Amino acid sequence: MTTPDNRRDIVIRGKAIREDGAGNILLDDIWTLAQAKQTKAPKFWQMGQAAKALINALNFKVRNSNLNGDGVCEPIYAKRGQGQKGTYAHPILAAAYAGYLDPNLEIEVREVWLRYRAGDSTLADEILQRASAEANKWAGLRALSRSQRSGYTDVLKAHGVTGKEGYMACTEAVYVHLLGGKSWELRNALGLPKGANLRDAVGIDNLSWLMAAEALAADRIEDEGCTGNDECADASATAARAIKKAIEDDRRSRKRRAA
Repeated sequence: MTTPDNRRDIVIRGKAIREDGAGNILLDDIWTLAQAKQTKAPKFWQMGQAAKALINALNFKVRNSNLNGDGVCEPIYAKRGQGQKGTYAHPILAAAYAGYLDPNLEIEVREVWLRYRAGDSTLADEILQRASAEANKWAGLRALSRSQRSGYTDVLKAHGVTGKEGYMACTEAVYVHLLGGKSWELRNALGLPKGANLRDAVGIDNLSWLMAAEALAADRIEDEGCTGNDECADASATAARAIKKAIEDDRRSRKRRAA
């Protein structure tokens, strides 16, 4: 699609996704296309650990050039005032944001922009290859945590957990007994908006422990044959307490050895 100023917008699902003069993509258009909640708007996504890791990794590569190679351009920035205001980002970040909203949408963004226009659908992987060990560790762990979370909820479903309240009770049991508060309390402590994904902001250690707690909870539920919301929530709480105790015991042990 050609715009009045001769800039070409990419088109996904019949909708124009606008760009700036440097080829950065307007994330607000992707958010609107996905019909996502307000809590998943670009400004909130940027606050997550996964987004920050990718932005930092990409920043080094594009620090001294934009997509057209004729100036300095940040990988993500906010444009205010009249006209095409909103959050603009490098196509690699745009693809990551699309995946955060909808995995299928990420595929479409990659195909339309990264493959067809840039001729390379593996740019994000190449960026992470140049990124710090910490950025790669986070990206890998976050992907594993999504897989573990899916396995945990599959077990809950198989053992009779029903309704949003049932899954929430099991999840909150893990948060309370492992991290010390319910989801809304943890979000408040981290300065996150209502409904934001905690796992994008809790840090590598806490994310690892959450994975361990949910894996242990799933194992306990299956081994003990728990059924229904209450029993599965109790089993999740027990598993979370066990992980918490192991962490605290290890810390005390290290302190004694250091004394």
